[in-house]
Amino acid sequence: MADDSDLEKTEAATGRRIQRAREDGKVVQSKELAIFIQLMAAVAGLMLMGSYIMEKLISIMRHGFTLDRATIFDSTLMMSRFMHDTSDALIAFLPLMLLFVLAAFAGPLLMGGWNFTWKPLTPDLTKFNPIAGMKRMVSLNGLMELMKASVKAALVGSIGAWVIWRYKDELFALAGESLGAGMAHMGDLLFTTAFFMIGSLILLVLADVPFQLWHYAKGLRMTKEEVKQEAKETEGDPQIKARIRSAQRAAARKRMMSAVPKADVIVTNPTHYAVALKYEEGQMAAPQIVAKGMGLLAERIMELGQEHAVPVLQAPPLARALYRHADVGDTVPERLYTAVAEVLAYVYQLRNPEYAVKRPIKPEHLPVPVDMDMPEVAGEAV
Repeated sequence: MADDSDLEKTEAATGRRIQRAREDGKVVQSKELAIFIQLMAAVAGLMLMGSYIMEKLISIMRHGFTLDRATIFDSTLMMSRFMHDTSDALIAFLPLMLLFVLAAFAGPLLMGGWNFTWKPLTPDLTKFNPIAGMKRMVSLNGLMELMKASVKAALVGSIGAWVIWRYKDELFALAGESLGAGMAHMGDLLFTTAFFMIGSLILLVLADVPFQLWHYAKGLRMTKEEVKQEAKETEGDPQIKARIRSAQRAAARKRMMSAVPKADVIVTNPTHYAVALKYEEGQMAAPQIVAKGMGLLAERIMELGQEHAVPVLQAPPLARALYRHADVGDTVPERLYTAVAEVLAYVYQLRNPEYAVKRPIKPEHLPVPVDMDMPEVAGEAV
């Protein structure tokens, strides 16, 4: 049963799955939204620019059909006039065409955002498979398309019939109006009818957009096994990552241990903690921790220090504070400057030949703030 559940697509698509789908040209789309925006843009554009376009067309027709003797017998002038009228017509329709182009892009952008890829243009013979085509026709999406077409026809037809019935008296009155007034009145009625019929499509849009979002997300669902496999591909196999981290820790430890022989002093607990310090005057702003360890690693640091004659000083509070509040490569915390300075002064005295016979006094009761030496774990050795 567990194996079967792993094969069911119950998991939401990951970001990588969605990105791959977008690269293949698979984005959420709503035809109803796109059609609604384009039709509304057409109606709005004609309402706003219809008068201007009509005046330009009348002017072009007057100019085009007004001929004189010179124009009739000169083909060059005739062609020049034709080109001029054509360019004027294109300029008149240009704002409306730009509005149509923007409307055509608006629907897909609102649903799927900007996505440019050439993959959908790649030839795919599987699209010509009649069996796959039949499956698409009887699928949930195909059924939804059939229902939308039926509802759309009924809705638009009903709204159109209602508008015609609502303005039937005005339609009959057109016969008694003059040509100019009748055409203007007819235009208003046509725009009103188109507005109501197209506006009714908003009901389909409100139903189709959530369905397309749900259907798109459902189509990209993944099985639990696919999610696990993708996580391995994206983040790496946990076992491999663990081995890499182990190798990195080993390399870092090796580098750390190689710095112990060059340290100035090793401060110990004496057996639980060991911290190696180094200070180069003029090159370092403050003493630096070059190695630190606890337990067996601390013992190895002390052994290595003794092998290379690095002074080892037992100062439990200072060793614990340095271990807890600074990492390898960090400078000594500012609150421990005074204590570390006393330790380094002691070490420098050990190197001075004047103290070859009489050893310097070992520093005790170093000024370590109490809050920096508080045990972090119950039962920790102090």
